[in-house]
Amino acid sequence: EVQLQASGGGLVQAGGSLRLSCTASGFTFDGYAIGWFRQAPGKEREGVSCISGSDDSDDNTEYASSVKGRFTIFRDEAENTMYLQMNSLRSEDTAVYYCAADPTGLSNEYPYWGEGTLVTVSS
Repeated sequence: EVQLQASGGGLVQAGGSLRLSCTASGFTFDGYAIGWFRQAPGKEREGVSCISGSDDSDDNTEYASSVKGRFTIFRDEAENTMYLQMNSLRSEDTAVYYCAADPTGLSNEYPYWGEGTLVTVSS
């Protein structure tokens, strides 16, 4: 059974850091596109960051403008886990964060989703 399990959310003060994790079971991330998304209260879900394909170079990595320079996406294939390192957190980063994976590597559509993990940033 294909599953993604996200964790690492919590309550943090503005300016603080959190690292979100997302562990896969039933498949490996090799060759997959991976992404992090978030949905704030009363807002639509938005993309935060993604890596296309299996080459984790900067050329294949994208960030939303609102998080660029503060967040870092990466994966550890040995652990079959993807991460989102979030620094300099702001109150507007408060949201439920979701991890996702796309076996085509294209980051166009994500068939695999984890359950969300709540991040709350207090000002």
